[in-house]
Amino acid sequence: MFQWTKTAFFLGLLLVVGTTVFAQKNRKQLEEQQNAINKEIEYKNKLLKETRQNSRSALNELAILRQKIADRELLISTIQAEIRLIDNQIANKEQEIAGLQHQLETLKSEYAEMIKQVYRTRSSYDKIMFILASEDVNQAYTRIKYLQQYSEYRKQQADNIINTQKLIGLKVEELQAQKQEKQNLLSIELNERKSLSNEKSQQESTVKELEKKEKQLKVQLAKDKEERKNLQRAIEKAIADAVKKSTRKGSKAPTLTPEAQALSDDFASNQRKLPWPVEKGVITEYFGEHPHPVLRGVKIKNNGLNISTAEGAAARAVFSGEVTHIIMIPGAGTTVMVRHGSFLTIYSNLKQSYVAVGDVVKTKESIGIIMSDQGKTELHFEIWKDTTTLNPASWLYNVR
Repeated sequence: MFQWTKTAFFLGLLLVVGTTVFAQKNRKQLEEQQNAINKEIEYKNKLLKETRQNSRSALNELAILRQKIADRELLISTIQAEIRLIDNQIANKEQEIAGLQHQLETLKSEYAEMIKQVYRTRSSYDKIMFILASEDVNQAYTRIKYLQQYSEYRKQQADNIINTQKLIGLKVEELQAQKQEKQNLLSIELNERKSLSNEKSQQESTVKELEKKEKQLKVQLAKDKEERKNLQRAIEKAIADAVKKSTRKGSKAPTLTPEAQALSDDFASNQRKLPWPVEKGVITEYFGEHPHPVLRGVKIKNNGLNISTAEGAAARAVFSGEVTHIIMIPGAGTTVMVRHGSFLTIYSNLKQSYVAVGDVVKTKESIGIIMSDQGKTELHFEIWKDTTTLNPASWLYNVR
């Protein structure tokens, strides 16, 4: 009986420790995620402060604000997940305490029976007579060992009671701490919900203000479309010229040298692993055709990603390659094209370029300063494979 009680006690302790370690690991992951989201929100706040109030930058502000709201909602979701985890920990802790209290009652009951038994045989005479009544020496020896073991077991049982009481006290303290942590998280969640509500109100207000400037928006949209068309024509011409030069007679596809093919294969193997073309930024317009954020019935087509960043930020190469073209577009700044075998990466809206045609750039090497216009600092980034545009969001690391 003693051996079973001791084993069960340590097995229960190991189970408690294992469950606690697992829960702590999950909590740590959630807390790290919350810290990362908070940093993203802080960065978006910084970009919003840089944005000046006009129709062009207000659209950018709206895009950043929407991303910030998405971050806030994700943050609240992670806080709720942590609260659910703590709720499970509290329930488990309460079960542990109940189990330990039941075990304590059992130990006390058994110990009480032992004390009664000791009281009944409390005199040394009774113990001596119990031994002398043995039929032979072996039985006498067995009875002596029984009395010794019984005495040791009684002492161990008393120690178990004390240890169990201490463990219950420890678990009760841990339970109170977990309940306090839950209350703290609930307060944080409440504050985040208030911030979310304010941000949504700000979003609605921005949309309403922009709707009043419909004429300005349409004029700006027409201007942006013209700039995009000029940029795309220039890019397509440069790509067509490059393809023509690298295509052998009688062949329909460009011919790559072994080195260029190896670079192309290496680029292709890094899908969803490429670093961002800015050190820090927010995607304010995604690839493809999508509705205008304010003008109803109007659609915008984007051959790449628009990434807002801090004023003075640099564009950087997402992969090693050779600078093949530097294009100057009125109103759209400078565009740098970098070839990686069959692939091309394009960096537009640069104020100035750090590179020249023929330069070989390395991954994350700065290639130019991004242009700032009316409080908006935004890089336009594209990826092509031969003559086909690709969605950069499918290639860059950790894009949401």
